[in-house]
Amino acid sequence: MSDTMVTMVTTQLLSLKEVFGRLDPSKVAELLSPEVVTLGQSIVDDVVPMQWMSSIPQSVFVELPTQTKRLLEHMNTQFLSDFTIAMQGNIESLFNVRDCVIDQMMMDRSKLGILFRKCGQKELDFLTNSGLWFGFLLGIIQMIVALFWDNPWSLSIGGLIVGYATNWLALKWIFEPVEPTRFGPFVLQGQFLRRQKEVAAEFSTFFANEILTSEKMWNSILTDPKTTPAFHKLFKDHFMKFASAIALGFKSFPNPEVMSMAAAKAVEKLPNHVHVLHSYVDQQLGLRETLRVKMEQMTSAQFERVLHPIFEEDELTLILAGAILGLIAGLIQQGLTTGYLTIPTWGDIKAGVKNMKDNMPSSWEDVQALLLRWKTSVMEFDLKQVVSRRFQKMKSRVRALLHRVSNLKSKSSSREEEDGGDTSNALSPKEP
Repeated sequence: MSDTMVTMVTTQLLSLKEVFGRLDPSKVAELLSPEVVTLGQSIVDDVVPMQWMSSIPQSVFVELPTQTKRLLEHMNTQFLSDFTIAMQGNIESLFNVRDCVIDQMMMDRSKLGILFRKCGQKELDFLTNSGLWFGFLLGIIQMIVALFWDNPWSLSIGGLIVGYATNWLALKWIFEPVEPTRFGPFVLQGQFLRRQKEVAAEFSTFFANEILTSEKMWNSILTDPKTTPAFHKLFKDHFMKFASAIALGFKSFPNPEVMSMAAAKAVEKLPNHVHVLHSYVDQQLGLRETLRVKMEQMTSAQFERVLHPIFEEDELTLILAGAILGLIAGLIQQGLTTGYLTIPTWGDIKAGVKNMKDNMPSSWEDVQALLLRWKTSVMEFDLKQVVSRRFQKMKSRVRALLHRVSNLKSKSSSREEEDGGDTSNALSPKEP
């Protein structure tokens, strides 16, 4: 994916603090609270079965007073709410949206192609079909030139120029002029730029549904090597406070090393419990609407960088491909004009078809006979004999060439002798 395009998405269209500030910490805590019970029990079983929790009778957890249960639930909710608020305040250090977008594109490269087709399908169709219209108009000019310059090579050269100019004009038509420009009664602007609202809707829908989903963002937060240290530290600090408060409530003092292990285990197991948030987060962040509105508000110069960078990477290739195809078409025209190439007539085609029908085997016996002839010819084929014949022919041609060179040399020497004799006669004194 074009680096310019990624930068545009991550810097101009999204404000992480604004977007994640839409989450309600109390709602997040409400959704995650049931998961904390399962998560906590799993951590206790893995890390602290024989430590400070072992001194607490199991009956205490089963038969806690209602008031104590409510207090624990409140502490649980408060922990989750406080942690959500802390994440919102530090989201830029916890979530690298640029890496998240690039990772999605690298893991499934077809996504970039899908996005490109969704946003630029009309431009691709125009680039394909423009050859007919631009080629026709430029072909008229080529025809006029041919009337005044009667040279078969004008067709090949003209085809090269027309092929080059066609794709060049199509690309210019798509992206230029960037700003609306009045030309008499007309307002000219690049075809892609005139579709800003339509493209904004397609672009934002694709990003919200395929790239920046809650699941993909949480996965990036929990696994990106650049941001996981900050997330682990933030979670560990809040988890230590939460666990210490609960332990003090039971008049127990946990080992700091055990608490650190428990926090690490909690982070490790957290990906299996955040799925309860995905539906709420996707709905509450409203990324599709945010991206759409921000893209519609972009200036024409900014919006032009959404799709043009992808064309720019292969722009020269597109133009040269048009030039080569134009040259090939011109060479074919030149061959037909000069007679080097001929188009078979309808009579030739019918005769060829009739000849094929006549030579086709009409029965299984004919097929067997034909196969037998092929087999016999293959078996009788002698490569050494074929090479020998070729060598003899080449040898005779070389001899003939040497003979011709020898004759030319002898003729040249005889002429020199005649010229020398004439010169000596001219220089000798005349007899009286």
